[in-house]
Amino acid sequence: MTENEISKIVIGLAIDVLKALGPGLLENATKECLFYKINQFGLYIEKRELHANKI
Repeated sequence: MTENEISKIVIGLAIDVLKALGPGLLENATKECLFYKINQFGLYIEKRELHANKI
């Protein structure tokens, strides 16, 4: 599978998730739903946690 094919799949899944959830849901919840859909599709991804540095 090429990078373009993977990109089309992921973008399509992201659009499906956003259409299903509607506007206003927190970003973390949306990311979790997208993570679930991508895994259900059969693609393997890893979660990466980013932490902001507070001064």
